[in-house]
Amino acid sequence: MNTLDELVEQARAAFAAAGAPAALENEKARFLGKTGSVTELLKGLAKLAPEEKRVRGAQINAAKEAIERLLAERRRALADAELDARLALESIDVTLPGRKRSAGGIHPVIRTWMRVEEIFRSIGFDVADGPEIETDWYNFTALNNPENHPARSMQDTFYVDAKDSEGKPLLLRTHTSPMQVRYARMHKPPIKVIAPGRTYRVDSDATHSPMFHQVEGLWIDEQISFADLKGVYTDFLRRFFESDDLRVRFRPSFFPFTEPSAEIDMMFTSGPKKGQWLEISGAGQVHPAVVRNFGLDAERYIGFAFGSGLERLTMLRYGVDDLRLFFEGDLRFLQQFN
Repeated sequence: MNTLDELVEQARAAFAAAGAPAALENEKARFLGKTGSVTELLKGLAKLAPEEKRVRGAQINAAKEAIERLLAERRRALADAELDARLALESIDVTLPGRKRSAGGIHPVIRTWMRVEEIFRSIGFDVADGPEIETDWYNFTALNNPENHPARSMQDTFYVDAKDSEGKPLLLRTHTSPMQVRYARMHKPPIKVIAPGRTYRVDSDATHSPMFHQVEGLWIDEQISFADLKGVYTDFLRRFFESDDLRVRFRPSFFPFTEPSAEIDMMFTSGPKKGQWLEISGAGQVHPAVVRNFGLDAERYIGFAFGSGLERLTMLRYGVDDLRLFFEGDLRFLQQFN
């Protein structure tokens, strides 16, 4: 074996012994660097005769190319080994089940909304929808709530940076009762309608939310009495809760837009809440002033109205004690209803 063959074998052994890229680059410098063995041999060609220089130069270049091939092969081997190590460390078990997009479901409050609509449609009520940004007149004044009336204090809350035709600021409606006036002014009696929708007030605790859902009910005709209110709402509760094991009572109360007015309570006569009275709605005979704001003759037409919180109905139906759970977006909670 001549000197050049020995040099190639030395390079092969040195590259094979290099266990890391940095060590391999150090070995490369031994052979191919500025002071490396191959470089020194090429420098020595200057001392040879032209014919000998040509032959010897070809031999040295062949040895240099062989060493460079060995270097490239070792670089690839080290890179492949590093990649294999990373893949082993960051391995993915492809036998795991794939992630799929789960099916959506109906929110429990919307389930209640749909159920309420179904029940009232079955007894001839229309369903109306209206704006959530209201004028002062529809939200308060038309409902017998004049300016500076103390009954406004519990509702006079979220206003927006816009004004109505009278220069009064618009507000987020505090109840769906404005739809009584809007619907009645566009329809002739008899008027039977419910108006479910979002409403807004400054409330936030376990049983109140700044945004909540309410359903307003209205029945106006020539011979609609408080007795009709009792019958309709009691039947609604029994159908909504799918039970006759409940009692309903009407407690005297005050609302500016009804006279007489009542708070409606219910009590289950069986189950975990047996014997406990629960407030469920406000209601009453529509005030004559409100009937006149409908554009109707208050001496001829009479009727009742009620307003119920959809969250309250949902909480009672499903046994939920904290209203805030409906709006936190916790899938563990919401998936129970689908």
